[in-house]
Amino acid sequence: MNQPLLQPFDLGELRLPNRVCMAPMTRCRADNPDTAPTELMAEYYRQRASAGLLITEGAFVSPRGVGYINVPGIHSPEQTQGWRRVTQVVHEAGGRIFCQLWHVGAMSHPDLLGGRLPLAPSAIDPRDKIFGPNGHTDTVTPQAMTETDIRETIAGFRDAAANAVAAGFDGVELHAANGYLFNQFFARSMNRRSDAFGGSIENRTRFLVDVLEAVGAEISLGRVGVRINPSVHGLSGITVDDETLPLFEHLCSKLSQMGIAYLHVMEPFNDISGLPLPQGVSMCSHFRRFFGGPIISATDHSRASGNAALAAGDADLIAYGRAYIANPDLVERFADEADLNVPIRETFYTPGARGYTDYPRRGEGTTPETVVGDRRVSDRYGETRRKMKSGES
Repeated sequence: MNQPLLQPFDLGELRLPNRVCMAPMTRCRADNPDTAPTELMAEYYRQRASAGLLITEGAFVSPRGVGYINVPGIHSPEQTQGWRRVTQVVHEAGGRIFCQLWHVGAMSHPDLLGGRLPLAPSAIDPRDKIFGPNGHTDTVTPQAMTETDIRETIAGFRDAAANAVAAGFDGVELHAANGYLFNQFFARSMNRRSDAFGGSIENRTRFLVDVLEAVGAEISLGRVGVRINPSVHGLSGITVDDETLPLFEHLCSKLSQMGIAYLHVMEPFNDISGLPLPQGVSMCSHFRRFFGGPIISATDHSRASGNAALAAGDADLIAYGRAYIANPDLVERFADEADLNVPIRETFYTPGARGYTDYPRRGEGTTPETVVGDRRVSDRYGETRRKMKSGES
């Protein structure tokens, strides 16, 4: 089968051998005082280097941007050195890797910030939960960012981009999706500012544009991607309203003019029926009219849906998340139209190698379940082995 997923693609100056991307996924394995990437994390990315493009888990750009425990940063020498080891082994394995730059804004807690309040566009509690040192904890009312805070945060993204270059990354991605800081600036429900960063659609996108201009001083914008999720609703304090779609259309047109490497579009993961958003078509196909560069589609794609999206011209690349957790050889399995391992959810965010670097490649064994086509098949032997390894029996 001549699968579009397996065709090469030129992403700016990068030649990708296939159109399969590993999506950014928080895995909480930086369990050390510096929250620096470890050798275990380097092995995790090395195992998956056959992807056309690897996008790392979000890396916090500053101590004030932290929103989860055991998530790596990219704002210190120790963290930069740890990432240098990751890029080294990925490149040795023939891979290409971008670093996702992250600031959570209001989606944090003083427990994670040395007692300080989170920074956000406005002092509005998102009324959600975060996962910190004391487990799941309610969010609080954040501190509204001053203009000085905004300038310092922009500088933090610029410095993080410089650290990414020093660490050997092929590019960076700005995490502007899923209710975090950039998304909070976009949404009227979380942004009540009356200055140059609030009010009009242009003003509410200004923070991202200013960050991109600052990052562009450290790395060509042709190596900078942006991830968006226009359909977030009822999460992280974000509410879709009648200006949501026009804002993202304006933003995508601006990003196209700026010549960024790609637009990474998340399809809805919440119910959007009745909301003033595109209905009955993919988000990627809608925003293709406003963004002229490469588009990555991200959702719970299967091999079939990924090939279909590429064949229809809705996207140029397809990002896989959970499928990559359990299948380090995902590209090879797609090529062979082989069954997939099913990820073990309880190990998504736990320390250690289990459920992280110990998933078998094809022919090496099985996990508790595999997927045959679209059907899950339990493996009783694998389940027994899992229980034995975890001390459950």
